[in-house]
Amino acid sequence: MERSQTVTQKFSSFSSSSSSTSGRDDKPREIDRSRSLGPVKLEKSYGKKERDTETVTIEEDEEEGQEEEEVEVVVVVNKEEEASSAPEEPPEASFGSISEEVDGFLSFLLSIDDGRDQWPEPPAMPEPTIKKFLDFVEEELVKYESGKDGAPPPANDELVLFDAIDRVAKLTSALSIFSSDTKYNKAMTRASSILRYAMCFLEDEFHSLLEDSKPKKDTGTARPKTKRRPSIGHLHDAIDRCVPPPSEPDLAEFPSTYTPEIIERLSGIAGAVVSAGYATECCQVFTISRRNAFDVALSNLGYEKLGVDDVQKMPWDSLETKIATWNKVFRQTVEVAFPREHDLCEAVFAGHSAIAYSIFHNFARGVTVLLLGFAEAVATTKRSAEKLFKVLDMYETLRDMVPRIDALLRTTESEPDDSSAAHDLTTEVALVRSRLGEAVVAIFCDLETSIKTDMGKNAVPGGAVHPLTRYVMNYLKYACEYKNTMEQVFRDHKNSENPSSQVEDAAKGGSDDNHNPFAIQLMEAMELLHTNLESKSKLYRDPALCSIFLMNNGRYVMQKIKGATEIHQLLGDTWSRKRSSDLRQYHKNYQRETWSKVLACFKDDGLQARGHVAKPVLKERLKSFNSMFEEIHKAQSSWVVSDEQLQSELRVSVSAVIVPAYRSFLGRFSQYLDPGKKSGKYIKFGPEELENYIDELFSGNPSSMVSRKRT
Repeated sequence: MERSQTVTQKFSSFSSSSSSTSGRDDKPREIDRSRSLGPVKLEKSYGKKERDTETVTIEEDEEEGQEEEEVEVVVVVNKEEEASSAPEEPPEASFGSISEEVDGFLSFLLSIDDGRDQWPEPPAMPEPTIKKFLDFVEEELVKYESGKDGAPPPANDELVLFDAIDRVAKLTSALSIFSSDTKYNKAMTRASSILRYAMCFLEDEFHSLLEDSKPKKDTGTARPKTKRRPSIGHLHDAIDRCVPPPSEPDLAEFPSTYTPEIIERLSGIAGAVVSAGYATECCQVFTISRRNAFDVALSNLGYEKLGVDDVQKMPWDSLETKIATWNKVFRQTVEVAFPREHDLCEAVFAGHSAIAYSIFHNFARGVTVLLLGFAEAVATTKRSAEKLFKVLDMYETLRDMVPRIDALLRTTESEPDDSSAAHDLTTEVALVRSRLGEAVVAIFCDLETSIKTDMGKNAVPGGAVHPLTRYVMNYLKYACEYKNTMEQVFRDHKNSENPSSQVEDAAKGGSDDNHNPFAIQLMEAMELLHTNLESKSKLYRDPALCSIFLMNNGRYVMQKIKGATEIHQLLGDTWSRKRSSDLRQYHKNYQRETWSKVLACFKDDGLQARGHVAKPVLKERLKSFNSMFEEIHKAQSSWVVSDEQLQSELRVSVSAVIVPAYRSFLGRFSQYLDPGKKSGKYIKFGPEELENYIDELFSGNPSSMVSRKRT
């Protein structure tokens, strides 16, 4: 009688890969454990302990066979067929099938997590399936890490691996539900170990991509792949481990540009690591790498980190250069680096907006605080007038960049209503800007002190423009080029000292120069200069030279104001008209002090007696005129009037008074002198010659008419 054998075997769903082995040992009763992957429809068997059904049972009697709860395949084997052919191997499972089975198990565990108390004993666990899955993942990780010369794997393979790692993380978490069970604990321990291995590897790969994929200058040699010890479990070593690369592009190219392929790989790794619960380590690697890149870019631009003591001890020439570099760096950081870094964070941590925002905010805050440290140190340096304009440049940089920082941070807030992060950072910037503003006010007000204390006792030769006048007016001219900024600085300063003044100014009209703190300060400086110059004019013994000195300086002031619209606007037309009136008065004083006595020589009074010209008196008049004019020419030709227009105006005004009077006098009385050589003794100058000599006045070149006549 032909016997039939019933072979009970757990069904495997990995049907995508099957093979038959002709040379297999004829032992159909036992299936290799390495290929027994457990039941496919796990939801039907997880309610009980796993039965020991891994060996094939030969049923001698069909009536004795008991139907299992698992789905079983009944195979009827004819003895003759068994003898004639070797049994087929069970089909080999694909990774996709294994993954589906693991997913089913995970779903089942998660479904009973809330009702954990209803399960006195853990449900059956497909140990072979889990083992096969973990073996596969571990093998793929080894292959991935030992890739050919660091070449990236195909994108699809990488995504499959990331998906598998995510499944390992979920498996580790799910198994912990019944971690008190020996089998569960063993599987959980192994899954956890593989997960940590995967995280270490992915972290290293993440770091390598960040460091080695940056554009580099062509050095002619290939740079080996950067290796770094993983930080998982060693967070406190992170800073010591991260060494910046030897070269970086300048800030114009910062942050480093990655290709779309690299960004996609970075995003994939970040997603896998974050999903596995290692977001902290991933963020740390990314943050340190990007910060190192920024620091190197700063160094390439010539910017160096300086402490407060370094800044305060630095010579002004060196500090001036550092400030110029700082202004350029800060503007480019906010306008170029921050937007690019924001986009990079969003791309790498796509799907994790809160993490992306946190990383970008920390980066922006760290960089901003670093740069603000230098600005704050400059604000505390010793005050000196030459620092005003560089400090104003820094003030304007911070003022202009605050709205950009605020807008960028607010657009990336994970919570639209939460603006605290943006507010905190912009508040810090505003605080440093305020300190720079206070430094500006103090430096500018020190100008008044400089004017008051300039009490030199040496008169400027020739009544020329005093160095103090040149310094103050050039200083004010350049300061008024920052008119809007200076007005803002002084208004803020006034409001900080007297908050109620802000309301008062608004009520009176803040645009009125009468209530403009900077305009008031400017007028005060101008009045101090005017007072100082009047005091210095008294150093001259000659009243005429005193007037020339005041004219020179007054004209210089007016010309500077005329050439600077900002100063004129601040001082106003009333002030300008008053100063112009002062100049006209100085001119009248000069003519009176110098030429009134000369004109007296040409009066008719005393020249005639009893209807006849008194020749002795006439001769004395002419001799007196000649003597006075020679002295005036000798003295005033050495006087200095550097303004060509003022010089011409003075000469023309003198000629217009003296030459016609002289010509008229000679026309009336020259005939009463004896003709011949003796008349030349009294009439030394002709009217045209006299005019030529007047044109030599105020040239700054003393000359003697006597020596010229002899030659």
